[in-house]
Amino acid sequence: MISLLSNLKIAVPEKIYVKDPESSKLGKRIVEHSILLINDIGFDTFTFKKLGVLIGSNESSIYRYFESKHKLLLYLSSWYWAWIEYQLVIETHSISENKKKLIKAISIVCRTTQEDSKFSHINEVVLNNIIINENSKSFLTKEVDIENKDGYFIIYKRVVQRLANMIIETAPEYKFPSSLASTIIEGSLHQHFLKDHFSSITDCKKDIYPSDFYIDLTLNTLKL
Repeated sequence: MISLLSNLKIAVPEKIYVKDPESSKLGKRIVEHSILLINDIGFDTFTFKKLGVLIGSNESSIYRYFESKHKLLLYLSSWYWAWIEYQLVIETHSISENKKKLIKAISIVCRTTQEDSKFSHINEVVLNNIIINENSKSFLTKEVDIENKDGYFIIYKRVVQRLANMIIETAPEYKFPSSLASTIIEGSLHQHFLKDHFSSITDCKKDIYPSDFYIDLTLNTLKL
């Protein structure tokens, strides 16, 4: 708790990048405009060459920070989940009642993102759109086991574990806390996607949020 409060720099595993983009103005511009460009044209069409044109820099300068666009997506995904973890810790810290803490935690991981003024070079709303649409591409690869072993997904897994621990604290007899936690987190992204693109196969609408569904599902599953 104290370490998160005292250091608002979101920490991403060092192996993901060649040079920390937070260490320079160019690095921050790369992150800032990669978010906007990926959201605009999609990750599959995104290239460092296109990003270089957008920021007025050589393609080679981007490679000094990230060795591939896959590593850049891993960076963005890790940053997003670290930001979610930060919110989880801050917003649930003072809640003593386990059920209320769990409900709050589910609302945090499932809610519609709002921009956070503490990180001026990152538009969290746009980044959230990327996570909804592109996050699975960061791990649905042949290299996933190697990258997992190297710690690339440690922050995401930590968020799942935090939620699983709250499930355990609330319902100690429940046998599947990690499965439920990962289902809530991944499922909420899917429900956001369905709401925006396939609205006929989800009950999430303008005034019904994925958090409403997953809070109801969790409370009924845990018989709370």
